[in-house]
Amino acid sequence: MKEVLLELREDKSHIYFPEKCIGCATCVAACPKGELVIGSVGAVARGLIDKDFIEKLSDACVFCGMCAKACPTGALAVRKDGKEGAKEEENESYLNKAISPTIVDESCVHCGLCAEVCPQGCITIEDRELAQDGSLRIEGKAVIDQECCIHCGWCEAVCPVEAITVSKPFSGTFFRDENVCMACRTCIDVCPCNALFNKDWGPGEIVEKVTHRMDACIYCGACSVACPVGAISVEKTAILPEMKKKGLEKRILGKTPRPALTSILRTDRDACLGCGNCVIVCPVNALSDPYLAAGHLNELDDKPLLEVVNGAIVVVDQEVCGSCATCCMICPTEAIWLERREVV
Repeated sequence: MKEVLLELREDKSHIYFPEKCIGCATCVAACPKGELVIGSVGAVARGLIDKDFIEKLSDACVFCGMCAKACPTGALAVRKDGKEGAKEEENESYLNKAISPTIVDESCVHCGLCAEVCPQGCITIEDRELAQDGSLRIEGKAVIDQECCIHCGWCEAVCPVEAITVSKPFSGTFFRDENVCMACRTCIDVCPCNALFNKDWGPGEIVEKVTHRMDACIYCGACSVACPVGAISVEKTAILPEMKKKGLEKRILGKTPRPALTSILRTDRDACLGCGNCVIVCPVNALSDPYLAAGHLNELDDKPLLEVVNGAIVVVDQEVCGSCATCCMICPTEAIWLERREVV
């Protein structure tokens, strides 16, 4: 697994595991020095910018390990002399260690439903075959990769024989403002639990822009961090596993932190067709003008983020960009893209 060295100081090292990170910003809330920064979560999750969710600032870090202890997936570690804390301390003080592993008991019928619905693909059915004793059974073994399990509960919910037990990291609340939401799907693409989706609709039927599967949610807050218009608010109300919290509750309970601007929009005027598709789909633009796609594209009033000027796209104000990369996804000529922005 890839390791990123965030900082090395004398005998201490701060390690980040991007593959384990879900972009939830729990570590950002936990850091007492404000040294960790998160941003561009939507663009990173969509594979449209080459950077990690988390970055580290200056040298004010005291290597307290609060970020590693608060992380629900074990994406951060603080090592001394190349070693992490004692096993006993890890199990008692680290959230990802305190969460009970997802367990499959002997009543499992190896149907494979859990493997089909797992949003992280961490369940496999090994040695699956029809029973050789004449009975109508399926033999095999359900194996769960505990390193990538995020404890969403999908497998437990669909198991027909209640053979699976899942423990969640947090309880919390989820709110999405229907009037602010621009249905850009950034939250859906980011959610590690497949807890958000677009409902199908019939002729004349009005449905929510985004629907929340409450029972699948772990209230990590990644959707809130990724939303380019701040339509989603996630609040952690409790840490569920038994552990030595040592100030964690005070730091991480409450609303998810807002992201930093860690990317910048770049454009290629020569490649741009001036079609205006990016202007229309930009959630920040759409929030400012609900009629943008219905004839307001060519009005002279400036848009807040993207505008077509003299037949080519221009960025009006970088500071209001939500780094969702929706504009990049729709551009037919790759004339607009995101690049990493230095955070100081």
